[in-house]
Amino acid sequence: QVQLVESGGGLVQPGGSLRLSCAASGFPFSMYAMNWYRQTPGKERELVATITSYGIDLNYRGSVKGRFTISRDNAKNTVYLQMDSLKPEDTAVYYCNTLAAPTYWGRGTQVTVSS
Repeated sequence: QVQLVESGGGLVQPGGSLRLSCAASGFPFSMYAMNWYRQTPGKERELVATITSYGIDLNYRGSVKGRFTISRDNAKNTVYLQMDSLKPEDTAVYYCNTLAAPTYWGRGTQVTVSS
């Protein structure tokens, strides 16, 4: 069955960086686009970034363009989210997601941006 395990979150000061990872299993990873979402308490989950199956096309939420970079390693079945110039409003639980199992959500990884 599909499994997605996010890691790499933590507490960082404004302007800092974090690199999130999502290890995937249970489906043909290289055939599917991958997404990063985030959610804060009381708000709906929002799409942050998308990468197509071979990394040709990348798309970002407007508020993170120029600061976040999504990438993938199909040999390792892993998708990454490099987050630079972090702001307090980036604070959220971050999740990865795949259309191979669109209703499946892992535990996510908490990112807290605070001084």
